[in-house]
Amino acid sequence: MCPATSPSKFASSVAAAALLFWLGGIAAGAAQSMPATENGRYALSPVPDGVVRLDSRTGVVSTCSNSGAGWACYEVPDERAALDAEIGRLEADNEKLRAELAAREPTVTGKVEEALPKTDSLKKPEPKAAEGERKIEIPLPSDRDMDRMMSFLEQAWRRLVEMANRMQKDVTGKI
Repeated sequence: MCPATSPSKFASSVAAAALLFWLGGIAAGAAQSMPATENGRYALSPVPDGVVRLDSRTGVVSTCSNSGAGWACYEVPDERAALDAEIGRLEADNEKLRAELAAREPTVTGKVEEALPKTDSLKKPEPKAAEGERKIEIPLPSDRDMDRMMSFLEQAWRRLVEMANRMQKDVTGKI
């Protein structure tokens, strides 16, 4: 288990690990002529809360710290390995679902490309000659309806003019 660390400590650990990888690549090119016993297996780099350790044989990066019981090293999680594992799991799920879908019986029975019957309920019937000549008539308002509308408009106009006069008096100060 990894002990809980602050984001700044984790960021500095990751930065140190990246630096070790870069330095390890330079050192590996120079140290190829030396035997493995002279080079050593681990490269250590100090960080504020302990040491970052790089295993030169496997490439595993670990953070080591001195707890009350002694030194303990914990492997830094490899994000690429976690991503590859998740991709593999999703691909397996996808294949399983495709196989289940292929094994299902078809839900539509009968011929799909079958022609519609001649009496299709969705198709509108063609208008007959007598119906095609009909026109839509809209009744006009009666005199009583026109009188009611005119009185409403007159009353609304009077109120609008009265409101404008009040506003003009308010602005000029002749209240």
